Amino acid sequence: MAFGSFDNNKGAGGTVSEINMVPLIDVMLVLLVIFIITAPLLSHSIKINVPQATAQPVEQEPRVIDLAINADGALFWNETAVNPDELKARFAAEAVLDPQPELRIRADLNTRYETLAQVMSSAKAGGLKRIGFITRPGTSGAPAAAQGGTPGAEPATAQDSKPSGL
Repeated sequence: MAFGSFDNNKGAGGTVSEINMVPLIDVMLVLLVIFIITAPLLSHSIKINVPQATAQPVEQEPRVIDLAINADGALFWNETAVNPDELKARFAAEAVLDPQPELRIRADLNTRYETLAQVMSSAKAGGLKRIGFITRPGTSGAPAAAQGGTPGAEPATAQDSKPSGL
């Protein structure tokens, strides 16, 4: 690369055809020194013992209490007849378990609301927090044949040990 000047003396000054490398070498040496000093600082690390956790869920069988109420107001705890007076004590005994079981109430279509309200009240007083209802699809005013009964069949008697039609 040739550089020229505006004066007419061609032999006195002449053209300079080389690049001045000294400033470039100075910059390169400064950068080299900076990298030599900072490189050991970047590789410094601290050993930390991180606790290991497993992601496997704890498998617990959810307990369910099936409480059936027939049309006469008789109560059945998991298909066993139970006295309404001892219900609150049973609810309190189940409420202290971990995990707390779910109470599922099945009521006959002709069960009085008062009986159902008393059962829910004693469940809440006993300490149960999970209460559900088991329902059967259909309309509320459907005839007995649509509700699973047969036309002309006799209603369940008080002698039956299990609720019928639930």
